[in-house]
Amino acid sequence: MVSMRFEGLDPTKPFVDATPMTRAPRISDLPALAAVARETYGIHNPRYVRLWSADPTIEGTQPDRRFFAAPISQLQPHDVPPELTLVPASSVDHYDDAQRAYDAVVAAHPHHTEEASLQDRDDLAESADEGFLFDIVVDGDWAGYAAGVHKPEDALGLPAYVVREMILAPKYRGRGYGRHLSALLAQALPDHTRILIGTIHSANQGARTAALTAGRHDIGGWLQLPLPQA
Repeated sequence: MVSMRFEGLDPTKPFVDATPMTRAPRISDLPALAAVARETYGIHNPRYVRLWSADPTIEGTQPDRRFFAAPISQLQPHDVPPELTLVPASSVDHYDDAQRAYDAVVAAHPHHTEEASLQDRDDLAESADEGFLFDIVVDGDWAGYAAGVHKPEDALGLPAYVVREMILAPKYRGRGYGRHLSALLAQALPDHTRILIGTIHSANQGARTAALTAGRHDIGGWLQLPLPQA
């Protein structure tokens, strides 16, 4: 089944979603998938077909987002620096600081805009209201946000909390804090019988390494099959 989608509801970024499929896509399937997408939705000039695959790469496709997950019971913090803590946040008072943190990353790595962006203020406020937003604190100073959300539609049908946000301010990057954040967030959430799951772009090597080091696993994700542009 194929359907028309738009990245972030942006009409200038159309793509075709190919799902569900009865089996994993193969290289031999790609020409037929591209032909169906062009025939069905060519009027929108979609940029690519998005495919789900357990494999991180298929020849002829480009990387997209991957799902990283683990049971919260297995995400136990180890060797956390004593100055690093998570503190429940009752508001989004540091939202502008978080936006500046993202802007600093984009200034240094312009491609980052395609890999991640700061969650909407209202979304983080919702997490705060539910008790799922946390200030990352280093030596008593605000250093970033970590947030979860109970959003079944983004959890692949699993009993899971979804990682909604994880951002460190520039001055706290490069200190090895990132690898501890998944476990700290997991243990701060109320129901430890659940799974912690979230998406990370394949090109975001730092975030992928931090998630894997924390004990989360790549359980599958999307690939992009480029389509010729009119």
